[in-house]
Amino acid sequence: MKYVALFRGINVGGKNIVKMQDLKQLLLDLGLQQVNTYIQSGNVVFEATLEEVPLQDRIRTAFSERFGFESDVILRSMDEINTLVDRLPFSAEEIAKAEAADPQVEHLYVYFLENPPEPPKLDAICRKYTGPDLFQAGEREIYLLCSESIRKSKLAIGISKAFDSATARNWKTVLKLTDMLAKL
Repeated sequence: MKYVALFRGINVGGKNIVKMQDLKQLLLDLGLQQVNTYIQSGNVVFEATLEEVPLQDRIRTAFSERFGFESDVILRSMDEINTLVDRLPFSAEEIAKAEAADPQVEHLYVYFLENPPEPPKLDAICRKYTGPDLFQAGEREIYLLCSESIRKSKLAIGISKAFDSATARNWKTVLKLTDMLAKL
């Protein structure tokens, strides 16, 4: 199976520093194959024979033992990533409108969740938020389209609070990881 591992909260703001070469070595030591990292925020593609849940548990435990702190890790198979990309819920017009508002920042993000998003949490976000940003729930992810920077998005703050173990990636990173998986 081809997987992507998305580590949460490493190399952000000078905290929880992990060199990508060290992270790669950890996964190689676990017996994973074709391990490749992408940028410094904890994105890794690899091949493995284990199923998702036992593999995720092994990676979490080994990470904590090796680096001395815990990091949530979300795994997705290549098929899941391809499906996620194919199901992008925003139209080209919606994306173009957001990008035109501020072409200097990223506008499209995916929050990766361990489990399907709970409807009561999604409803609570909808009740509290009014503004131009858009979101849509997927299988085990939430798509976010920001009209400005994600750092200014009240909707992004609401999603992060409701789903505190989620890890977000911008769309360019998602597409790059998709490409890396295809080339394994």
